[in-house]
Amino acid sequence: MDLNYLDDYCIETTQSEPDLLIELVDKTYSDMGYPNKLSGKIIGRTLKILATIKQPKRVLEIGMFTGYSALSIAEGMPDDGEIICCETNPRAIEFAQSFFDRSPHGHKIKPIFGPALETIQNLEGLFDLVFIDADKRNYLNYYQAVVPLVSKGGLIIIDNSLWQGRVLDPKENSDLAVNELNRVIAQDSRVENVHLNVRDGLNLVVKH
Repeated sequence: MDLNYLDDYCIETTQSEPDLLIELVDKTYSDMGYPNKLSGKIIGRTLKILATIKQPKRVLEIGMFTGYSALSIAEGMPDDGEIICCETNPRAIEFAQSFFDRSPHGHKIKPIFGPALETIQNLEGLFDLVFIDADKRNYLNYYQAVVPLVSKGGLIIIDNSLWQGRVLDPKENSDLAVNELNRVIAQDSRVENVHLNVRDGLNLVVKH
């Protein structure tokens, strides 16, 4: 059986995202480079459901791109919640903000331009949820930087943790970095995790 058909089946049998997010996806593909950076419907709806369950008041996103995942998380958050989003592409920030301005959840989202590791150094307080979906070479650096900022019982979600299967035989820098992160998490006494083969991999990590 072709497992791609199972992916298609899961997409077909998952309830649709809001119309604004569908428009965001279409416009990202028509107007922006590298549209495959989008999380996609399955990951987006997973983020929304996890946020609905967790009800985080404070969220950190590393790698916002055009705002699909930020809006998905915001949809499940309390109305007074806040998402701080790190992004290095000013055009992506401008694009995303145009959709945040039209969303009933957009007021929760605060994009910050600049390298995430620099932004993180200037953040104060604790986060209830962190979503990491940025350059893979820095995955371990991002993880180590955010663990101290996560509240007890807080959730870290790492996307693309299987990196298109290349973690099984890592050769390039990005492959090696993602594989190293997964190995570190599995041995990290500060947390517990479950690594899921959903789409391109989701590593769900809860801080003790």
